[in-house]
Amino acid sequence: MGTEPAPEADQRSDAVDSNRLKGLSHPLRVQILDLLHTHRELTASRLAELVGESSGSTSYHLRQLAKHGFVREVEGRGTARERWWESAPGGYSIGIDDDDDAGARTAKTSVNAELERTRQAKVWRLLEAMEQADRTDPRYGRWLHAITLSTSHLWATPQQLQEVIAAYDRFVDEHLAPLRGQEGTPGASPVQIHFNAFPLVDELRDDPEPQD
Repeated sequence: MGTEPAPEADQRSDAVDSNRLKGLSHPLRVQILDLLHTHRELTASRLAELVGESSGSTSYHLRQLAKHGFVREVEGRGTARERWWESAPGGYSIGIDDDDDAGARTAKTSVNAELERTRQAKVWRLLEAMEQADRTDPRYGRWLHAITLSTSHLWATPQQLQEVIAAYDRFVDEHLAPLRGQEGTPGASPVQIHFNAFPLVDELRDDPEPQD
């Protein structure tokens, strides 16, 4: 399910319990947290500009996110009137567990859906930007071959898919962890790397039980 990677290589994503989940139970909070992951440090005023809301609204949602441990104030920066915020250290994951009640499952599904909407919105903006890009812009040439959107259509057993996910986790440790902490590196820009692995629901409904 929805997972945000830990900002440091040695920190793992922690499962969000039902109480802490309340901190994400609003679409705007998911957007704010996503923006902080990208921009690292933002004020409530700047967040308000980015999401099209009032600074009073973003300030309120930042306080709720902070209350549940998703964001924190940036130490040594800001004033009493204008505070700076950043995402809290460590990642988080939102998976539906066997012992979840109906309310918890609904809340987790809603948050995961909003996380996926934020991801898809970025893909649409990318496609629009590539369509409208000035081909003489050097930024276009630098990034053109560093973009891929791919989907593999396969058949697999649950165990095989678990093995693929485990292999991806090893890939993250080896290849993605070294990319963390590169803010301000010449030539580097914020990027997102998505990996989805899931059974197709329509087909799963008709899937027969495996024979022993």
